[in-house]
Amino acid sequence: MLQIIDTPFAALAKAIGAGKDELKLIFTFLLSYPLAGVLKRLPDSSPAQKNLFIIAVSLFYIIGVFDLWGGIRTLFISSAGAYIIASRISGPYMPWIGFVFLMGHMFYSHMYRQLRPVDGEIDITGAQMVLVMKLTAFCWNVHDGRLPESELNEVQKDRALKQVPSILDYTGYVLYFPSLFAGPSFDFSEYRKYIDGTMFNVSVIDKKGATKTKRRIPSSSKPATFKAIQGLLWIGLFMQLSAMYTEDFAQGPEFLKYSFFRRCWWLFMFGFTARTKYYGVWMLTEGACILSGLGFNGVDENKKPKWDRVTNVDPIALEGAQNTRAYLEAWNMNTNKWLKNYVYLRVTPKGRKPGFRSSLATFATSALWHGTAPGYYMAFITASFAQTIAKYFRRHVRPFFLTADAGLPKPSKKFYDIFCWFATQFGFSYIVVPFLVLDFKPTITIWSRTMYYGHVIIAIAMAFFSSPAKGMLIRTLKKRTSRAQAKKQEEEDSLRREPTLGLSDDPIHDIEEMEAEIRAEVARRRGSSVSGPRVRLNMPSTKQ
Repeated sequence: MLQIIDTPFAALAKAIGAGKDELKLIFTFLLSYPLAGVLKRLPDSSPAQKNLFIIAVSLFYIIGVFDLWGGIRTLFISSAGAYIIASRISGPYMPWIGFVFLMGHMFYSHMYRQLRPVDGEIDITGAQMVLVMKLTAFCWNVHDGRLPESELNEVQKDRALKQVPSILDYTGYVLYFPSLFAGPSFDFSEYRKYIDGTMFNVSVIDKKGATKTKRRIPSSSKPATFKAIQGLLWIGLFMQLSAMYTEDFAQGPEFLKYSFFRRCWWLFMFGFTARTKYYGVWMLTEGACILSGLGFNGVDENKKPKWDRVTNVDPIALEGAQNTRAYLEAWNMNTNKWLKNYVYLRVTPKGRKPGFRSSLATFATSALWHGTAPGYYMAFITASFAQTIAKYFRRHVRPFFLTADAGLPKPSKKFYDIFCWFATQFGFSYIVVPFLVLDFKPTITIWSRTMYYGHVIIAIAMAFFSSPAKGMLIRTLKKRTSRAQAKKQEEEDSLRREPTLGLSDDPIHDIEEMEAEIRAEVARRRGSSVSGPRVRLNMPSTKQ
C-alpha cells in the first residue's frame, strides 16, 4: 500500500463516517475512467502494449491502493490453475475439472471470509467471484474449440477458442481493470476482439449507398458519462438512505412500535436501499468498460453504435417488474448468462431436454457462487417457491384478464398488473432479507416481526393451487378460451425455461420429476434383482 494514497482516505473516512476501503473502491471506479480513455487510445497494432497497461493498472489497484498481497496470490492460483487445466488436459472432462477446481478454490475463500470477517474491509473475494465466471467460461471455450462446429450451437461457435491464448493475452483478460473488483464478466473471445480491434470492424452505408468498413472505436464518451452520472447518483442515494434503513434498527425495539404495514414498507425501503448500492457500482464499472471500448456491441438498424455488451443491471425494469422472472432477469444479467451457457445447458446431456438435474446443478452453483452464509440459501429456496406461485398465477389466473379469442388485455388487466407489481416488489422485499443480513438468527428475527408474511402467502397460494379450486379454474378457462389460445397456452406450459440466477422456473415440477425418476430407477433395480436369481435358479435344472 502506498501511504501517500492511504492517508487522505483515512482522513476523509473519519470526517464523513464512511469506510476507508469503501471510499477507495469508489476511487478506483472513478480513476478507471481517465485510465480507460488512455487504454482506448493505445494503438490497435500493439495488443501487447494494451495488455501491459491493463496489468499495470490492476496491480496498482490491488497492491498500491488496497495492499492485497494475499489477493494477488488468490487470483494467481485460480488463473494459473485454469490455464494449466485448459492447456494441458484434453477430453470431455477438462471443463468440469476446471469448474470443480475454480469453485472449490472460491469456496475456500468464502469460508475463510465467513470464519474471519473484517467489517468494512475490502478483500479479494468479489474479484475472485468475477474471475470464476470468466475462467469457467474460458475452459469451456477452449473445449469447444477442439470440437467440430457441427456439435456446437451459435453461441458456442462464436465463443470457441481454436488455440489457447498467449500468457500475456490471458493475463490481460484476467486483470482487465475496469471490471476487476465488481464485474461485469465477459468471455475471452470478446476480449480478444477488443484487444486486436476486430470488434470494431463494422459495415456502414455511405452517402452513395455503398458499403464500407470502419475500424476504430466509435466515440463512447457520451454513453460512458451518462453511466457514470447515473452510478454516482445511485451511490449518493445509497449514502442518504443507508443511515435510515439498517439491519440494527429492524432488530431493535423502535421497529416494534411500527404498525404491520409500516414494517412492510420499511422492509421494502431496506431492500431498495441495498439495491441502490449495486446499481451505482455496476453502472460505474459498466461506464468505464464503455469508455475503453469493450462495451461496444455493434450497430443498430440506424447504424448507430450500441453499448450494451456488458450491461449488468436494468433498474427501471427491475423496479417496475410485475413478475418474478422479469425481476430476476433485470438483475446481475451477466451472471444469468454464465449460469445458462456454462452450467444449465452444459449439464444437459446432448440430444435431451434440460431436466431437474440441470435445474438442481444451476441452483447449487448459483448458491455456492454467492457464498456460504446460510442467508443465501434461505433466500434462494424461498424465491424458488415464489417462482412457482408466480407461474401458477400466470397460467391459471392471468388468462381471465385477457380476451378469450385473441388474448388481448381487457380493461381490468391494469388492475391485475398493479396487483402483480405489489406482489412482486413486496414479495422480494421479504425474500431478500436473509440475502442482506446473511445470518440465520437475525433473518428469523426480522421475518417474525413482519409476521412471516412472505411464507404465509406462499403457503396459502400453494394450498389453493393444490386444492380442487385449481381444477375449477382450468375447467372455466377451457370453456372461455379459443382452441388457438388453448393450444398456445399448452405449448407455454410445456416449455421449460432455464433458471434465472439459479432459481428454477418450477421447483415443484422438478421435485415431482426427480421423484418419478427415482421410483422408476428403484423399480428397474427391483425388477432386475428379481429376474436375476430366477435365471440362476433355473440353470441347474436345465443342465439336468
